[in-house]
Amino acid sequence: MRTHVDLPVSLSRDSAEPLTAQLAGWLRGAMLDGTMAPGERLPSTRALAAQLAVSRTVVTEAYQQLYAEGWLDGRHGSGTFVADMEATPKPPGESAYVPAPPPPPADWIDLTAGQPWVRDYDQAAWKRAWRKAADLPPGDAPDPYGLPRLRELLADHLRRARGMAVGPENILVTRGTGNGLDLCALALLRGPGARAGVEDPGYHVARTVFAARGAEVVPCPVDEDGVIVDGLPGDLRLLYTTPAHQYPLGGRLPIPRRERLLAWARSTGAMVVEDDYDAEFRYDVAPLPALYGLDPSRVVLLGTLSKILAPDVGVGWLVGEPELVRRIAVLRREVADRTSGPVQQAVATLLERGDLDRHLRRMRLEYARRRAAVVELLGPVCQLRGDTAGLHVLAELPAALVPAVVERAGERGVLLDSTARHHHGGTRLHGLVIGYGSASLADVRRGCRILAGLIRDVSQAVRGGSGSGKSG
Repeated sequence: MRTHVDLPVSLSRDSAEPLTAQLAGWLRGAMLDGTMAPGERLPSTRALAAQLAVSRTVVTEAYQQLYAEGWLDGRHGSGTFVADMEATPKPPGESAYVPAPPPPPADWIDLTAGQPWVRDYDQAAWKRAWRKAADLPPGDAPDPYGLPRLRELLADHLRRARGMAVGPENILVTRGTGNGLDLCALALLRGPGARAGVEDPGYHVARTVFAARGAEVVPCPVDEDGVIVDGLPGDLRLLYTTPAHQYPLGGRLPIPRRERLLAWARSTGAMVVEDDYDAEFRYDVAPLPALYGLDPSRVVLLGTLSKILAPDVGVGWLVGEPELVRRIAVLRREVADRTSGPVQQAVATLLERGDLDRHLRRMRLEYARRRAAVVELLGPVCQLRGDTAGLHVLAELPAALVPAVVERAGERGVLLDSTARHHHGGTRLHGLVIGYGSASLADVRRGCRILAGLIRDVSQAVRGGSGSGKSG
């Protein structure tokens, strides 16, 4: 196994393609054709940036993109290596699905976003729910809508948790947000020339799923409040948005902009797919009403137990007008897609006995403590956004600081995520997406102390003149 690889890369500043995308594409191609073999060590971001005469941000963001796609592997304290995958993945364009990045080492503090705390749950309630599910015989004809009893209980849950006046006829039980997105794409993006809008920066799974269904994915810019309605294309079949807590920037879409968004949908005939992924967690005021409640004819709402309970449960819901739900159920049966019956039975028991509500109340308090720790420790050194809801915040930083902070944090055993991975093209908004869901309160505090010190140190170094160099 070779331990180092020299990269004969050349980038063009005259190209319309961003430098980050050019570099990621070159590296991806080199790994695909065998020029770069599994196990080879890549140059450091500093060394490669100097070789190419670009900013380290360009190299760091290219590496981060390839980490997310599974092409690269990081070894604590050792550097960046070409991943050793059993099956060579296909580049974007041949397959829209990419392998997940490897999990971090067990001793790292994981401050990336997207995962809840799964170690604190009522074991007695959990075992009781599964015993009840085991008492029921296996089904022979899965209902594409989901179990009627669970749909009734979910309708009641949404009335209590989100103020939504819906009935079981409005609900289809999914396996989670990704499955709900795929069902929406199956129903709404059929036919040639389908265009799907996705927030930029935004949830990469939405881009992946829509592209896999053959749609043209259109990045739709967001600001600190959420998706920017003015300038939305008029030929979108659907628009994916996260209005309760924009992912990853954390904004909450104001009522006037919600009304403009729905007016745009009515005028263009587009459907809005509302991802309500963590709306149950708010720490200042009650959440704003769901978009679905403002105009059910133009909105499909997706929810999930991934953040409330655990991603491994694999249960979510799709809420829409009864006719659309019926159409999706018909298509779902055609593609033999289903949600596990025993899992639905267990979730129904958790809802019926109030166990899920009690768990949700406990976790609101737990996440509020972690959120307070993040604000206390990072608030003095950077601007935080989106800290009133959800399981993550955005720590805004100048573009020049982000790669160095991420790299040095990794050297200290703190895993971070930047906004770069969530952009469709070049990075417009810079900062760190700090997740406080999956780390313990003690680790959140320890990781944020390390991060606060690094932000101070790197900021001083940049002010002292060490940040000179060509910009990408």
